[in-house]
Amino acid sequence: MNDLQNIHVAIIMDGNGRWAKKRGLPRAFGHKEGVNTAKRILKYAREKNIHTLSMFAFSAENWFRPKEEVSYLMQLLNEYALSEWDFIVNNNVKFVISGRIDLIPDKTRQLLLDLIDASKNNKGMILNLALSYSAKDELVDTIKSIYNKVAVGELSIDDLDYDIIQNNLYIPEIQNIDLLIRTSGEKRLSNFMLWRLAYAELFFTDVLWPDFDETHFQEALNEFSHRIRRFGQTDEQLKR
Repeated sequence: MNDLQNIHVAIIMDGNGRWAKKRGLPRAFGHKEGVNTAKRILKYAREKNIHTLSMFAFSAENWFRPKEEVSYLMQLLNEYALSEWDFIVNNNVKFVISGRIDLIPDKTRQLLLDLIDASKNNKGMILNLALSYSAKDELVDTIKSIYNKVAVGELSIDDLDYDIIQNNLYIPEIQNIDLLIRTSGEKRLSNFMLWRLAYAELFFTDVLWPDFDETHFQEALNEFSHRIRRFGQTDEQLKR
């Protein structure tokens, strides 16, 4: 049985728009309810002593959505940071962001950076928000970072290994993902944290993100706890 503590759980929070459409509501209502779900899941993950919780909040491709929707999503980011500030800082949660946050509007970006700074010394759970994020962008930026270090003699190309790549990703301290949850019935990775997903267990559910609650989250954790993680080995080797 897999330990449910000290694991990295990542969530692709999908289905806000469909949740709103089913109710005859504008998409904005789905996004608003999705934020409320994210707040509840954060608190439950903290209670369960999850080591790292990564939440895919806004992809690099989401910038191509209608301007009004993008603007509203940035507003929700502001509201989320302000509403969760005290919980994050006072409950030993370290807040970090993965993604090209230079593209985030100045006011929102500064608020998020302030929250990162306010929680930087927390030693409990890590909350990693993927914003303006693309796994392919992360790998490109990682290659550039390594190249620059080789160019100035800080690294030799012969030194290149898994650890060096890991140490040049957006947030090097984040461990590999143990469990990926995707809501809404879609079964794809959508360019999300591909390097760290190499040996993750995958859990797909038809539940739309705004309807996802603590019971659904626990269901995913329970299934993960009974998965056999071989990492390329045989059952006989694991029994030794």
